[in-house]
Amino acid sequence: WLGLKKMYSITKQGNYLLRIELQDWRGNRRHIEYSFSLGGPSTNFTLQLSRMSGSIPNALPEHAELRFSTMDRAGDTASDSNCPENHLGGWWHSECEETNLNGKYVMPRSRGRLDRGKGLYWKPKKGRYYLLKSTKIMIHPTDLKSFD
Repeated sequence: WLGLKKMYSITKQGNYLLRIELQDWRGNRRHIEYSFSLGGPSTNFTLQLSRMSGSIPNALPEHAELRFSTMDRAGDTASDSNCPENHLGGWWHSECEETNLNGKYVMPRSRGRLDRGKGLYWKPKKGRYYLLKSTKIMIHPTDLKSFD
């Protein structure tokens, strides 16, 4: 990880797009892009997203302030549980079920099953879990033409 403080210092210089690339255990690759803003340390690095495009259903809340939380510093979540402690990784959680791109790297058991909440996954509100082998999170200024 680049780190939240460095990400904040970069993104406060202008408008940026966020692209998340996901690969499942069968080698399928999908992506989603958002326009976004990232707050600084005083806001617990609040993230606000607005979906732009992609080849996978959205699993992150849009137009909501998501606070980054870790095992030792809980953010504001819709549930009373500490998502990073239960799901083994810091993230911008709104609910503990929607996605975990910063959890423990766990290979699926037989038939592609994953210990729920322990590995990397993407879970749209109305959809199935996408069990992930790899993730890539990238940003670039909005004045560039594409990520390619």
